[in-house]
Parts: sequence; structure tokens; C-alpha cells
Amino acid sequence: MNKKVILGILISIALVYLSVRGINFQDVFHDLKKIRFTYVIFFTVLVLIMQWLRSYRWGVMLQPMKKIDQFSLFSITSVGFLAIAAIPARIGELARPYLISQKSSIKMSSALGTILVERVLDSFTVLAIAIIVLFFIDLPPWMIKSSIIFFLLALFMFCFIIFLILRRNAALKLINIFLSKLPGKFANKIDELIHHFIDGFQVITNIKLLLYLIVLSAVIWLVDVAAIYMLIESFGFGLPIMASFVLMIILIAGIALPTGPGYIGNWHFACVLALSLFGLAKSEALSFALVYHFLSMVIVVVLGVAFLPFNKFSIPDMKKQINNVFGS
Repeated sequence: MNKKVILGILISIALVYLSVRGINFQDVFHDLKKIRFTYVIFFTVLVLIMQWLRSYRWGVMLQPMKKIDQFSLFSITSVGFLAIAAIPARIGELARPYLISQKSSIKMSSALGTILVERVLDSFTVLAIAIIVLFFIDLPPWMIKSSIIFFLLALFMFCFIIFLILRRNAALKLINIFLSKLPGKFANKIDELIHHFIDGFQVITNIKLLLYLIVLSAVIWLVDVAAIYMLIESFGFGLPIMASFVLMIILIAGIALPTGPGYIGNWHFACVLALSLFGLAKSEALSFALVYHFLSMVIVVVLGVAFLPFNKFSIPDMKKQINNVFGS
């Protein structure tokens, strides 16, 4: 078994233990009985809207290379998110680039470039929300420091992408200096990969499209906050909407960890940690985490399985394609 997979499973086990330690499960079951299902329906609708917006935004990113119809985008996104949840150590992140390369003339390496742009946009959007939240609530020092570190990393990545786009020839010259020290066949493969990878950044050169993507990213995460708030309301905890913002920020950081399949452990621990900042009892926070995780995974699985017949997805073939792309 892959070492990253083993590490991810071990981290999941540790976080599950931290989430349930000292919990009276009778209190958890009591809290689960209080759920108001009308709010759960609102939550589900908002999550579906968020998924559609994600697929639409990805289409905007791919547009400079090829215009993809919305059904294919939503279909691939749904299967891709199923792969992310099901395959440990975030390997499933490669599913969408693999699937779009199967359905279009877009190279997998170019599609990977759009995924990187997507991640950078999400990071900036969430960090911008975190900065705004700082004006309304006193966050723990560790959270403020973590936000600053993530912001600096995202800023560095964004500047690096801009450099690759605006100074493509200069960037390629620097890269070629490094490649000249590698074996010829391997260097040629890396050089080809980088050229295709840069193609995935083309959307950044269009200022109007870039601004549009920033607005879309903000809408996506605000819809996510609204969905979280609906679920919190279903329990009747009486927490302010600011709790939804904080939970979203901490949860995003939590699920970034390379854990076992389905974000088990890190999802629950992040929810318990975030809600504890608002004085919620650990049993109440865990009951919320269980329902939030369960509903989210059910939606991901149902959508992924429903659209799987429309996509030729094979893990062995995806690994083969990855090996071809990276020359390993």
C-alpha cells in the first residue's frame, strides 16, 4: 500500500479519536433527534447549486482552450468529486483533468493548470472572507497565523503563475537551465509538460474573465456558507451566521490534510473545533459534524454514481495517463 495512503489513514484514525474523546453518545443521539428536515432540504438545494457553480466556473477556465458544454462539465465535476472523496491522499484531484482529456482535445497537463488556478482562486477568496471575518469576531491566534501563512503561499503561487504567463519566454529559459542538467528524454518530457501546463493558465491573461472568475468564486463560497447556516439552523443551536463563516474556513483547512477516504476524521474534527469557538458543547458539535459529513458524502456519491455511466472512468487507466504525463 502507498505510504501516503497509510499516513492518511493513520491521520484519520487520530482525528476520529480526538473528535469522539470524552463524548457521551446518548447526548449525540438526543441532538440528532432535534433536526428539522425543512432546513435539510434547503441545505441540499444549496449544495447542488454550489456544485453546478463549480462546474460552470471550471468551464470558464477551460474556455480559452475549448468550450465545453455544461452537461459534460457538471457530469465530469460530479464524478471527479466522487473520486476525490473515495481515493485517499487527494489522488482523486487528478480525476477531472483525466476525464476532460478523455472527452475533448484538451491535454491532461493543460487541464491540471486550470485546477491549479481554481485552487489559487479558492484560496484567495476564502482568505479574503477570513480577513473580513476578523473584523467581526476575535479568532484564536493560531487561526490568524495560519491564515497569514496560507495567504502568503497563495500570493506566491499567484505571482508565479503571472510570471509564467507574462514572461513566458524568460520563465522557460530559466526552466531550460534546470532541465539541461537532466537526462535528455526526461528533460524533453518535462519541457512538453510545462508548455501544456502553462496553456491551462491562459484565462488569467483575460482581465474580464479573471474578474468574472473572482466574482464566481466569491458566490460559490457564500453559497457554501449559506448551506452550512441552513444545517446549523436545522439543529436549532441559535448560533450567529458568523459561525458558518468560521466553520467553512476551518473545514477547508481541515480537509486539505491527506487523510483516508471520505475526509473521515478531519471533517469531524474541524467541525468540532470550529463550533467549540462559539461555546457549543462537544456532543452537539459532533452531532452536527456527523450529519454534515453524511449529507455531503451522500450528495457526492449520488451525483458521482449517477453521472458515472456518462464518463469512462478507470483508476488503472488514470494512473497510466498520469505516468504518461509525468514521464514516470
